[in-house]
Amino acid sequence: MAGRVLSFFLTPVYTHTFPTKVYGIFGNLYSYASMLNALLAFGMETTFFRYLNKRPDDKQSVYNNTFGVVLMVSLLFVLFTFPFAGLITTWIRIDPSTPVSEYILFIKFFIGTLVVDALSVIPFAKLRADGRPGRYGMLKFVNVMMFVSLNLIFIYVLPAIVNNKWVGASLVSPWFKQGWIGYVFLSNFIANSITAIMLLPEFVKLRPRLSKALILEMLMYSWPVLIANFSYLVNENLDKILLGKILPISTSATQVGIYSACAKISVFLSIFVNAFRLGAEPFFFSHASNSNAKQTYARIMHYFVIAVCMIFVALVANIEILKYFIRGGNPAQTQLYWSGIEVIPVLLFGYVSLGIYMNLSVWYKLTDQTKYGLYISGIGALVTIILNVIFIPFYGYIASAWISLAAYTTMMVLSYLWGQKHYPIPYMLKKHLAYIIISLVLVYISFSLFNRNIFIGNGLFILFALGALYTERKELKAIFSK
Repeated sequence: MAGRVLSFFLTPVYTHTFPTKVYGIFGNLYSYASMLNALLAFGMETTFFRYLNKRPDDKQSVYNNTFGVVLMVSLLFVLFTFPFAGLITTWIRIDPSTPVSEYILFIKFFIGTLVVDALSVIPFAKLRADGRPGRYGMLKFVNVMMFVSLNLIFIYVLPAIVNNKWVGASLVSPWFKQGWIGYVFLSNFIANSITAIMLLPEFVKLRPRLSKALILEMLMYSWPVLIANFSYLVNENLDKILLGKILPISTSATQVGIYSACAKISVFLSIFVNAFRLGAEPFFFSHASNSNAKQTYARIMHYFVIAVCMIFVALVANIEILKYFIRGGNPAQTQLYWSGIEVIPVLLFGYVSLGIYMNLSVWYKLTDQTKYGLYISGIGALVTIILNVIFIPFYGYIASAWISLAAYTTMMVLSYLWGQKHYPIPYMLKKHLAYIIISLVLVYISFSLFNRNIFIGNGLFILFALGALYTERKELKAIFSK
């Protein structure tokens, strides 16, 4: 979480350095990269945890084979993308003012970054499975610190050396391009490569002993997980891609830039949801055989709902402060970025729905019915694609924000209904709905009725927090007494 927060603090650096249309390139390319990342991992992270649980006496074989699948997929990916970077560029280029040659270079940076990242997925999962959160967190933190540091060097340090003719200026000047977005992508590749090198102790534990039977069995489990993960990332990223493809080329990059920057403010809730998933997924698998597992899952969900609702209300209450993280390099650019603030509460509530869905999804992973994850995420992806294609031409990125919320809410409801049928868990549905509805009402009052007044917004947040503490006082007292 700390690493992701540090990465978030690059947002004001980017928005201050790059105009909205250039930042739009950033948002567009990272949207493609996020979806390809899921394809390269091939659902093997979840498969790794599941098969460790199924084959506790054969952990080395599970490690070897899950990594073997990712390695083969990564090699195929390089073979079918790197030689065709020019063709890929003609498809994804959204800013006509950026030369084709530069776009091709961007694509090559991303191909390298994606492959290195994919090859690190299973070693990182092994650290989690081995109960080594310290090393896991340290490596992730170093990765982000390297990425942040390189960005700051390219954006601030090297320009200062060149402009002030400091020591080394003659070496830097011939190749350095000030304000070039490509340095962001290069920084990502270098940081991921260094992290992969630091994972060498995990890589050397791999053995070239693959089992065809085990790989086929794993693929039967993982391909629905792959499609489900990919569909989730379609919901998360396709709107930025479609904005770039559907809107006129004269405005598409700018709209993608505004939308991507405003979406960054919702990153705090996204970080919480993803950090929770990282810890919860192995926990859910390891406790599946306990007699009171379902009651445990229900209690986890209850406090998760309270937590995400509180974060939702708190972030909206402080939008007038948080908006300064997306300030432009001049007043005109600042107003452009701030023109999209109205989508932030919508995106935040989408993450509330997504977090609840991630909790609910435990049922199909534990019962080996991953096909339902495919169905649910597939329906969410269809909602995203169809509605964006219909409404983007009329409403632009405003439509994308509401459609993202609609997709996640649809997935949440479907997972609950199917889950209660196949693996009933005694969730406290009425209490959950009460917290969600109250948080929505408070957000509406804070954001719309009182026009984002931070004092009223934070007052409402404090009342909400105190009310939750009072309501849950008996349960919390029992928990803390243990």
